[in-house]
Amino acid sequence: MKRTQIQLTEKQYKLLKNIAAQKNISMAEVIRNSIEYYTTAFSFIEPEKKYEKIKEIIGKFKSNKKDISINHDHYLGEEYKK
Repeated sequence: MKRTQIQLTEKQYKLLKNIAAQKNISMAEVIRNSIEYYTTAFSFIEPEKKYEKIKEIIGKFKSNKKDISINHDHYLGEEYKK
């Protein structure tokens, strides 16, 4: 592990301290868990791998609609209504 130093607001410090106490873990563990959650939620992909991921998706889905590029907002809205 790498050691680092951060500055927190008073509110952030209190929240982390409370979470750590409730879970009976260190504040450092709470911070590591938070970073893991945050980075997973954003699914960071290395720039050189993004193109490969995009190529894997192309052609996987079919809609049988000929005007999807023009009316994609309409179709998306219809799906959200369901």
